[in-house]
Amino acid sequence: MSTTPLLFDPTAPHSDRTPRRHPERGPELSLSRRRLLQGSAVLGLVAGASVLDLPSLPPMERALADGGVDLDILYIGAHPDDEAWTLAAFGQWNEFADQKAGVITVTRGEGGGNAVGLEEGPELGLIRETEERTAVGYAGIEHVFNLDAVDFFYTLSAPLTYDVWDGAEILSRVIRVVRATRPDVIVTMNPSAVEGNHGNHQQAAMFAVEAYHLAGREDVFPEHFEEGLAPFSPSRILRSGSNGSSGTGPDAVSQGYEPEVASDVVFGAWDGTDSARHDKRWSAVRDDSVHAYRTQGWHVNPPSPTDPEQIPATWFTLIDSRTPLADPTSSDTAALEGASLPIEGGLPLGTRLEVTADRFAVLPDGEVEVTVRIAAPGSALPGVQVALEGPDGWSFGRAQGTGTIPAHQERTSTFTVSVPSGAATGEHVLLRARVTSRRGDGENVLPLRTAGPVEAGLVERPEIAAFLEWTEELGMQRLDALVPTRRALGSGRAESFEIIARNHSEHDQDAELVLELPEGITADPPELLLEAVPAGGTASAEVRIENTDPDLPTANRAPNGGVYPLTGVYPLTATTTADGITATLTQGLHLVPRLVAARSDGVEVDAQRGDAEYPGDPIDIGTLWEGEEVTPEDASGSTWVTYDDENLFVFVQVTDDTLGALLPEEDNKQRFRTDSIEIMIDPRGVSDDTSSTFILGVLPGTAAEDGIGGPVAGRDHDNRQGPIDEVAPGVRIAASISDPYEGYVIETRIPFAELPDGVDPTNIGFNVVVYDSDTDDQTGQSRIGWSTFPGIQADPYRWGVLELPDLPAGEEAPVQPRIPDSAARSVESPASILQAAADGTGLGGAPALPGGSLGLDQARQDGELISVRLRSQEAGTLRVYLWDGTTILGELEAGEITAGTQQLEVPLDEDAADGATLRVVASLEGESGTAAAAAAL
Repeated sequence: MSTTPLLFDPTAPHSDRTPRRHPERGPELSLSRRRLLQGSAVLGLVAGASVLDLPSLPPMERALADGGVDLDILYIGAHPDDEAWTLAAFGQWNEFADQKAGVITVTRGEGGGNAVGLEEGPELGLIRETEERTAVGYAGIEHVFNLDAVDFFYTLSAPLTYDVWDGAEILSRVIRVVRATRPDVIVTMNPSAVEGNHGNHQQAAMFAVEAYHLAGREDVFPEHFEEGLAPFSPSRILRSGSNGSSGTGPDAVSQGYEPEVASDVVFGAWDGTDSARHDKRWSAVRDDSVHAYRTQGWHVNPPSPTDPEQIPATWFTLIDSRTPLADPTSSDTAALEGASLPIEGGLPLGTRLEVTADRFAVLPDGEVEVTVRIAAPGSALPGVQVALEGPDGWSFGRAQGTGTIPAHQERTSTFTVSVPSGAATGEHVLLRARVTSRRGDGENVLPLRTAGPVEAGLVERPEIAAFLEWTEELGMQRLDALVPTRRALGSGRAESFEIIARNHSEHDQDAELVLELPEGITADPPELLLEAVPAGGTASAEVRIENTDPDLPTANRAPNGGVYPLTGVYPLTATTTADGITATLTQGLHLVPRLVAARSDGVEVDAQRGDAEYPGDPIDIGTLWEGEEVTPEDASGSTWVTYDDENLFVFVQVTDDTLGALLPEEDNKQRFRTDSIEIMIDPRGVSDDTSSTFILGVLPGTAAEDGIGGPVAGRDHDNRQGPIDEVAPGVRIAASISDPYEGYVIETRIPFAELPDGVDPTNIGFNVVVYDSDTDDQTGQSRIGWSTFPGIQADPYRWGVLELPDLPAGEEAPVQPRIPDSAARSVESPASILQAAADGTGLGGAPALPGGSLGLDQARQDGELISVRLRSQEAGTLRVYLWDGTTILGELEAGEITAGTQQLEVPLDEDAADGATLRVVASLEGESGTAAAAAAL
């Protein structure tokens, strides 16, 4: 398994990419060729002459020439629906500023739930694609690029996501789409490894950041240029969403956003703007979009507020910009101004303005070199002057004049910035580069962090360490701001942790570290002397942390320690002093519950609990970790655990006031949609993600003609998913549902031999959670359990600890994970084929075959057959569908063809919907790429 997602060489041949350090930005690509292509195409139409030989151009450039794919904004997400909460902004930008947006969706979400049917896998993926195209269509978005990665299961792990998706290949596809569509602005999800961030979302956003930095380089994926593409550098990248606070109502944007991180720049667009196109507010249009995602149960989401004062804005956080920024409070389009829209009174659109520094962490009484690069657009910038501004007490030097910058040329100004000796450490600060000229003014920003010469604390978990290495590789340490260092400790236990000290200075340093912990948790030693920490390097030590008061509350039952509410963080304060300067890191411990089980023999799995079967006290599984608040009568429960030499036995008793939807026996998946439980086991207690764990999901009852049927079980989001009789046949399940309904019990036997590794009986990761639904629409309302944190089902490091005394340790023998590989593919999606036929892009982000590789014409209906002429210049796998915009009405079995012309007959299995246009669509998958064609009857 890889540990650092980006660390490969994208300039190497595809099969020989190895880690590469410190990527740098390459030269920018002028927009003149795109403008020339478009201008020439228009001239050809007007004059009735072919100025450009369009058929001979590669498909991507043909699309640019005819204006088919020229985006202003490109959203990059992981699943259909990830873009949903941006659509009010995208829609009004399209309606009022003529901004054209597109969407990259890395997967089709076929691994998600289905609240309205039994479809799953690729079939569900195609349904979700249709939902997405419907939803984004409300915002005027016509271009959706699905990259065909598999939506395998819910995970919080970006490294696992990278591995399963074949990260280098998906990054190549993302960059290919960026180069083909040339967006000025990329919008993405949160790329930071903050707690609770979906691993798929994080990795998709990391790809977006990488594409922003690398798509303009000539040495990155050079094979794209053989397809007719060229390097292209987007002007700006934004994160949808923000951390902080704001008001609501029409003045929300003008009043500004108060970010949690002082150096964040946050733009907004008010959702309550009236839409003439839709004859309602954009907040209500977004509701329509959200309700289109029916498989996710979103059609039951409540509507947005109708009181204008209560309608919020959609917020976007700046990740980076190569162009001047507008005042975020100036307008609803400020997020785009300077990139795809002009700034009133600002520098001409197309001006590049970049600010960089030789370091991110700056020291009190230290210096940092800041470079400002200004590139003129298609006309000169006369009388240019550059000045730096920042916090009070900092010294920036005088403004610098660069004179006139000729068209398409760049000038550089370098400033030596002095940090005052009294600057507080651990603060995020923002420098501003202000540029004036006789053609307008502009500014851009540079986030930095003040640091001590040495900062020390608990070493990060591997996935966090990998992310921090990635941000350093890209020079994007600003993304680290809210990434916490959290470690877990079992209640009443002691554990040794590594301490890491980082020297930010240019000299070796001796440092003193003091660790402070709440009462009931101790560190041994509490103070350490770290000698000769190397300049720019690290040193390590070890500390033993013990929970000396086992009565301290565990999981999110613990006080928050002033960090985040209801997340159960016990603060660990690491204070380091070096060279007379003190720096403090606030880290944290999750105290997780612990159970020492008692052995029992002769347990019968019959949903009946005898006192002799389950000795010892039960554990409480009634604590809320996600969803709506519950009372003990609404949802609560207890669990008993015992074992023998071969098996673990678990007895779960749930109190519940309302029975949720009963799923049919064949719908034995995604059980969180209704009343169910999950039992989670990490055999050795060391898993970074759930791919090396065992997770048993159980429905206590199913739908049956004569009432309530028996239980069903399976494994989800773990080492081997599927129905229990297929993936863990040794497991036994029994269940009983009370009548009248007051809840249910589930009893199970789990053989140790079914676990994905030998058990460490002193340190098993263990958890039991309950999913509570009080409706019949296949949507859950509340989630309760034992070790309870947000997203706990995918976060094994925060599961509880189970000890099985006197059980011999199992041999360490990890089972290779079996990850679902059921991705829906663009070559099998009529909607994607139809789009690719129109815009010339490769299906699934793959290379596009040369223009004219595939064509359809002379489509006509003869009874229940549709005949069409196919012309192919390439050999490959052909797929043909009849499509009315929502439904496949007929198809031919996929088959191999050679170059040439042939007549096809496709059976029409059902009639098109009233008013729909029936089309024949075809995809060709060859050795070097894909092609698409379509013909309407």
